[in-house]
Amino acid sequence: MSEAVTGRMAGGVEDLTASDLLAVIRQRRVDENRAAADQLLLAAQWADLYPPESIHDAASFSVPSCGQEHEEPIAGEGCPLVAEFCVAELGGVLGVSTVAAKKLIGQALELRHRLPRLWGQVQAGRVPAWTARVVAETTIHSSPALTREAAGFIDAQVAAVAGRVGPAQLDRLVAEAIKRYDLADPDPAADPEDGYLHVDPRHATIDTRDVHYAGTMRVDGELDIADALDLDRALAQGAATQAALGSTESLDVRRAKALGELARTQTALDLHTTGTGTTAKTEDGDGLPVAREVVLHAHFDAGFAGDATVFGPTGRLEEGQRLALLDQVKSWCADSRTKVTIKPVIDLNTQLRTDTYEVPDRIREQVFLRDMTCVFPHCTRPARRCDVDHVIPHDPDAEAEGRPQPGPTQTDNLACLCRSHHRLKTHSAWRYEMVAPGVFEWTSPHGYLYRRDHTGTTALDPPERPDPPGIPRPRRP
Repeated sequence: MSEAVTGRMAGGVEDLTASDLLAVIRQRRVDENRAAADQLLLAAQWADLYPPESIHDAASFSVPSCGQEHEEPIAGEGCPLVAEFCVAELGGVLGVSTVAAKKLIGQALELRHRLPRLWGQVQAGRVPAWTARVVAETTIHSSPALTREAAGFIDAQVAAVAGRVGPAQLDRLVAEAIKRYDLADPDPAADPEDGYLHVDPRHATIDTRDVHYAGTMRVDGELDIADALDLDRALAQGAATQAALGSTESLDVRRAKALGELARTQTALDLHTTGTGTTAKTEDGDGLPVAREVVLHAHFDAGFAGDATVFGPTGRLEEGQRLALLDQVKSWCADSRTKVTIKPVIDLNTQLRTDTYEVPDRIREQVFLRDMTCVFPHCTRPARRCDVDHVIPHDPDAEAEGRPQPGPTQTDNLACLCRSHHRLKTHSAWRYEMVAPGVFEWTSPHGYLYRRDHTGTTALDPPERPDPPGIPRPRRP
């Protein structure tokens, strides 16, 4: 960027001409790509600092179930293993979850060790880091797993076009690599003329992480021809039935509702035979099998209008912290096959306590409702799938020795931690304390500080450190 443009920017972007704006935007994208490439380089170097040999208790390598730190493969065959607990520290400074940090490190190692041509192009600035990370994520999680030779084949093909491949092209490259290196067992049911198609494409996927503002989720699948045709006929019949009953909704909406109805009522059709004594027993007595139970915990703000309780139009589901619409919940409850359980409100400000180490259900429920998720920085695992941890460890010998219990089982000494972060807290130098009800302050092994509450994670003032050194730029070939 010219010094003249830089000088005019000092007065504000409104002083730039159209040409200058384009030049600045282009330079910022170059800087962004350079920073992303540097981040991959630094993530790989971070992993290099924590090989399995860095774990203090080497005997724990082969016994991960004991809870202590163990070595972890986070990329494909041929990439170095990494000490498990180092991932959380990197996630903290990046402001992302441990899972996201693990992905970053894994993709960096995959690129450096199994996709070296693509890695070189990223570091030379010819391929954006995000493009290379998509390729690395695909080769890491290919099923069946890719050997180093198969990954090298994909690397050569992608690098030849400077990383400009779309998802469909990438899938074809992976399929060709699987075929070329005989990585999958032949499908005995396949057509002999198409015997090379060893990868079974059938799947049924529901993206539970992506919820539309209207309270819907995307469903994608690829079925056997007979199954697909049967499903199509069932949806057509269900949509027609709704129309006959007076529904004025569109055909697409009625087909979607029919699919949901199938999920609730058609779970064991092979057992559903009337008049033979094998009909599934149901509370409704309609002869249909009992639908699988799906438990949703919905929370809505409520107020009073005179003597009536008035609920807000929107709330949240604990499952995935998703948006819930009151009208949608009403429609669920109106279904004759829906079982609704209303639990009493638990005052989250009340201090509950027990003299035992085990956490009773009432206290456990209170902690779940207060924390909502694992309380480790940036973790979003739902509280109901977490352990309830004593912030200050419970001492089982305190009562016998006549000492006060340092870690009582009471609300202000309990927190939700997912299993991996529970192990991290127990077996590493990570430490935390509850500074207010539901507010936790964490200290990482390197001294970084984080505050976690129901609104999320906030990085506190980091320890004093010198300015980071510059990163040596790789030479362009």
